[in-house]
Amino acid sequence: MARSSDISPLSVLLNRVDAASDGTPPRDTVACGFPSIDKMLGGGFRHGDLVVLGGDVGSGKSALALAFAIRAAQQGTRVVYLSGEATVERLHERVIAIEGRTRIDDLRQGTLDDLARANAGAVALRLRDRLPTFERLAPSVDELPAQFDGLAPADLVIVDSIGALATGKSPLEEELASVTRCLKTLALDRDTTILATAPLPRLSDRPDRRPTLDDFGALGTVKQFADVVLGLFRQDMYEPARDIEGATELLIRKNRNGPTGYVDLYFYAQWMRFEDMLDPDR
Repeated sequence: MARSSDISPLSVLLNRVDAASDGTPPRDTVACGFPSIDKMLGGGFRHGDLVVLGGDVGSGKSALALAFAIRAAQQGTRVVYLSGEATVERLHERVIAIEGRTRIDDLRQGTLDDLARANAGAVALRLRDRLPTFERLAPSVDELPAQFDGLAPADLVIVDSIGALATGKSPLEEELASVTRCLKTLALDRDTTILATAPLPRLSDRPDRRPTLDDFGALGTVKQFADVVLGLFRQDMYEPARDIEGATELLIRKNRNGPTGYVDLYFYAQWMRFEDMLDPDR
């Protein structure tokens, strides 16, 4: 019998290919739970990948990242969500709003009607054992490796956001470049997927506000080091008079292991909820 040390890395890879031949995603694949996105990405994100999700201020980056976290956790994926922009309690509020199709203001003020209250209770019961782990994000990139060392094993770590790790001690673009390189190193060293959100505040200054790779800045490090770069575009932010409310494009601007393109989503602003236009939730 061959010892495990005698098996070549290529043989291990071929065994994985054979195991996936029945349509089951490879073990290092992290499905985000939106069928159209996962299909475009060959089943989902991969361990070792850095994924950067960017968009204009208020476009819903955090809401979409949280939706990824919730849907992945429901599939049994180990998910950690590190927030530099919200407390753990507020993240729990958003989970109930997204999954229960409930307005956050109604949750905060206790003005839920009977149906909304029942939906919120059903969400809490359904997700009780399959929630992401929520923590506050470290205050600087220097403290990020130590924070990762203290995390429970995870298949997907969401960092919301890259900008929250900037301290102001150096020029912003230099700090963002340092954060990007650090996140890619952590994804490889921890053999996990890291998805980081990034604000792109200068999109409204031009006719076509769809994010491009160059908009991610950070001295070009996102363009260079990220494996997948996603741009979020909601036209109703700029042309509210048109009958396009909620229509959203998720632009896959870089995909190191596959095609680029876009996926149509729909955003319910009152619930902070995204849905897949080609495979909507019932």
